[in-house]
Amino acid sequence: MAPKTAISPTRAADYPEWYQQVIRAADLAENSPVRGCMVIKPWGYQLWENVQRALDDMFKATGHQNAYFPLFIPMSYLEKEAEHVEGFAKECAVVTHHRLEPDPEGGLRPAGKLEEPLIVRPTSETIIGATYAKWVQSYRDLPILVNQWANVVRWEMRTRMFLRTAEFLWQEGHTVHATAEEAIAETEQMVDVYRDFAQDWMAMPVIVGSKTPKERFPGAVETLSIEAMMQDRKALQAGTSHFLGQNFAKAQEIKFQSETGDIEYAWTTSWGVSTRLIGALIMTHSDDDGLVLPPRLAPSHVVIQPIYKDDSRAEVMEYVNSLRDEIAAQTYNGAPIRVIIDDRDIRGGEKKWYHVKRGVPIRLEVGPKDIAKNSVFCGIRNQPKSFGISREELVQTISTKLETLQNELFAAALKLREDNTVSIKSEAEFRDFFATKDEDGIHGGFANCYFADEDALDPLLKELKVTIRCVPREGNDKPGTCFFTGRPAEKMAVFAKAY
Repeated sequence: MAPKTAISPTRAADYPEWYQQVIRAADLAENSPVRGCMVIKPWGYQLWENVQRALDDMFKATGHQNAYFPLFIPMSYLEKEAEHVEGFAKECAVVTHHRLEPDPEGGLRPAGKLEEPLIVRPTSETIIGATYAKWVQSYRDLPILVNQWANVVRWEMRTRMFLRTAEFLWQEGHTVHATAEEAIAETEQMVDVYRDFAQDWMAMPVIVGSKTPKERFPGAVETLSIEAMMQDRKALQAGTSHFLGQNFAKAQEIKFQSETGDIEYAWTTSWGVSTRLIGALIMTHSDDDGLVLPPRLAPSHVVIQPIYKDDSRAEVMEYVNSLRDEIAAQTYNGAPIRVIIDDRDIRGGEKKWYHVKRGVPIRLEVGPKDIAKNSVFCGIRNQPKSFGISREELVQTISTKLETLQNELFAAALKLREDNTVSIKSEAEFRDFFATKDEDGIHGGFANCYFADEDALDPLLKELKVTIRCVPREGNDKPGTCFFTGRPAEKMAVFAKAY
């Protein structure tokens, strides 16, 4: 008989539905009345706030400042950069009217037609570029290093909470430089910031690499990305950094007078991550009992659950309150430990599973018997069994316990990726890897393959629903033989099914 789990179905039974049920059980978000959009609930938004704070500090440490730009973009701005607008055209939401009036049936109808349609921001290169054209006159005005935290709209037809919604939250950095070398260095620096955040904060191992021409951001000269493996062995693009060359500068007339007095076009970059990172967290670490959170990003590190009857309530709460204060006086990852008390009038078992499903890293239970021994009962989210521990030892080791959990989550995710990454040298091997399911009903993983011609691969990749994730930056300095054509190939790429 299979053990009972808090989430049904399990990952093995139905991974996509398991994902939706984890979101529901952890109270992260829910579908909104607007098709394709979501309501991010307090626990989910606290998680996003922790992502924001960590990244924002990293951006500012690299010299960037925050600003804000309009939600609406004149359609003519997108038309100036043909490749860019082609890449986003099908996803654009368009505003054509600016007021409502009563209609004869008693409802409302659009009245004032706009002279020019406005696009609801799918990304901001064009509107920010037009602004930068006014800001930049001389080489002395450069570099511009700006980020904005915002929402964007992409009219997705098939949506999934956090991974792909019509509206989502993100940050987008946009920088301007005097030389190509400076812009390329910026592009590389920011993908490294994303790598460090993913691995150090999310406990999610990633591969850094370049996108192939067909997979690049529309209008970019080069796109760098971080790619992660989810537990169903599909890839998730978790962040991108784009070297835009002079394409957008020429479209938006971002020019400056150089030190020699010449008028030159600037070099620009853009880079971003979104609430998709929450989906990445869920699919990297969570289990069949619910959400599992890396402590560095968890909204609460510790929850204390008092257990008492009416005659012992005062004694237990006095102990619990003092324990909370003692734990909160400890630090983890350079800040006070975040600890809450759950004193709701519900059964202890129900309360325990509530916090298990929400992914709280450490759960503490305290009752009269624990107080008599000056101890607590401790549960750590990735361990199957709880245990008793003295209060003194708990307080002394709680920071270490949190860091151990953080490291164990990273190690488990890295092992999953390593165990499911193969090198493939022939089309037959490639087909077998991506078309044959194992005993868990999963096919594939990451395939490292040399390739010589991206166009030639299109029919095979479309047939198997596989994409080229990236050309890895590390360990990719030896030429090889294309697995498909047999021709000499300069680089190896990571192939995978993907979200």
